[in-house]
Amino acid sequence: MLDNKRLTPFIALFGALALMTSVPAFAQEAAAPAAPAADAAAAPAADAAAPAAAPAADVAPPTIEHAGSLTVMQMFLDAQPVVKVVMIGLVLASILSWTLLVTKMIEFGSLNKASDRFVEAFRGAKSINDMGRIAMSDEFEGNPLADMAAAAAQEVELSRQAGLAVTGAHRETTIHRAEAAVGAVQSNLSKRLSSGMQFLASVGSSGPFIGLFGTVYGIMNSFIGIANTNTTNLAVVAPGIAEALLATGIGLFAAIPAVIFYNYFQTRISAYGARTDGFVAELMNAISRQLDKGA
Repeated sequence: MLDNKRLTPFIALFGALALMTSVPAFAQEAAAPAAPAADAAAAPAADAAAPAAAPAADVAPPTIEHAGSLTVMQMFLDAQPVVKVVMIGLVLASILSWTLLVTKMIEFGSLNKASDRFVEAFRGAKSINDMGRIAMSDEFEGNPLADMAAAAAQEVELSRQAGLAVTGAHRETTIHRAEAAVGAVQSNLSKRLSSGMQFLASVGSSGPFIGLFGTVYGIMNSFIGIANTNTTNLAVVAPGIAEALLATGIGLFAAIPAVIFYNYFQTRISAYGARTDGFVAELMNAISRQLDKGA
């Protein structure tokens, strides 16, 4: 009996050890069937994902025509016909504006130099006939101030040839007729100096709107292309939008210099107009003195 009581703890210890060694085996057997189940569940998911990825591989990325070499000239060549017409018109208007700038700069430069020489010669005249002779000389042909002096001298001479008295009580009448003759020359001078100004004003005021018309038309066609191709990828429509915006850029390029030139020449015309007014006053004073002297 005593021996059995002593052996009982040892038996219990061996039983516990045997149970502990058998637990991993049971766990591996239970986990083994779970692995095929997980593989079976993952297989349909992979099969479902495969069809979704397949169409993506068939869609080619959008290509941009002239990618990396899209220049201003290329955009012009690729633009719509209406947009091309707008661009060509604006470029021609810009060329004419710059040509007008050079022409009028030369005109005003020579005009002021010739006027300076004429005024100096005019102030040395001793009589009304002398004024007319200097004014009608070949050296000052076409000069506005010389034309005014010639018109006034001719009017006084015509009055004399008609047998009219030009001095004494008829002095004021003679001066009035001379002023009328000078005024006619001044009106023609205004038209002469203002030539081309209306064109500059038109280009400066309408150039941006003409360019904007080309831009609106081009962008409209770009959006029509989006609708036809059923794509919203900006890379596809960006060249068309750039071509359309080029029209506005050319419009501004034509309009801004035209506005600057217009303002500049208006200032020059006003300055020369003030100079002619001063010369008319000097001319009338000179004629009045000569009439008082009986010349």
